Amino acid sequence: MDKVNKKSDLAVNSEMGNRIMKLNLGCGSFKKYGYINVDIRKEVNPDLVVDLNKFPYPFKDNTFDLVEAFHVLEHLNSPFEAMFELHRILKNGGELKIAVPHCSRGFSHPEHKAGFDVTFPYYFDPKYPQYFYGKEFKLKKLRLNWLGQKYLRKQHLSKLTFFTLEVMDRFISFFANLNPLLCAKLWCYWVGGFDEIYMEFICVK
Repeated sequence: MDKVNKKSDLAVNSEMGNRIMKLNLGCGSFKKYGYINVDIRKEVNPDLVVDLNKFPYPFKDNTFDLVEAFHVLEHLNSPFEAMFELHRILKNGGELKIAVPHCSRGFSHPEHKAGFDVTFPYYFDPKYPQYFYGKEFKLKKLRLNWLGQKYLRKQHLSKLTFFTLEVMDRFISFFANLNPLLCAKLWCYWVGGFDEIYMEFICVK
């Protein structure tokens, strides 16, 4: 673990110049080239072993241009505190990409502590003072995906089953994203729920 930590400390604290700093949280076995890959499990050999339930994270303020956290927040004890940390370590104008389970399918995994709604961005938008938590992220993109984590499903399903689900996903997700709020409030359960919400934010400081 010490070796891993030293490697990442060097990467984070070196002279960055024009280097684009990118962070991949909860990388698991899907490490990305050009990113600092973080996970709690030493056995997946991340660049840095970090418990994301413990704050602050081991990065300086305004370090990253891009942070990706795909299916991470639902495993944490305090998703909002994690979002505050991501706001801290992102640069002004930095990009945050996250995927989380929609509340209609939020507890399909035994370790999920939360499900999320399409109103999640409201908590980081000062235009909604009744929701706003004080740290601003400007929503760039939001998409409901009926079929999520396709890279995993493709590994475990037959080709015919995966193809059938993918066709259904294209059809159902198309109509859902014509009006995600209407889908989430009215008919999402009619199709068995949606696996995930994909969101892209711009950090505003």
